Amino acid sequence: MSHRPVKRSLTLRGHRTSVSLETEFWDAFRAIAAERGQPINALAAEIDEARGTEMGLASAIRLYVLRHYRDRGT
Repeated sequence: MSHRPVKRSLTLRGHRTSVSLETEFWDAFRAIAAERGQPINALAAEIDEARGTEMGLASAIRLYVLRHYRDRGT
């Protein structure tokens, strides 16, 4: 299990950005995007638009992943 976040690059609406996520969250995030049949950047853009200004993108992605699997009962 990876305890340290790793910086990952994303493109949101044409702009490069990075998020620091643990490998397990990154892998789950990629799996969710694949399950939905969409590029990871598109899913990241959806999460980015919905997160508001009070939360960082990495935290929003972690919560998205957590909710996805919790809601599925997995």
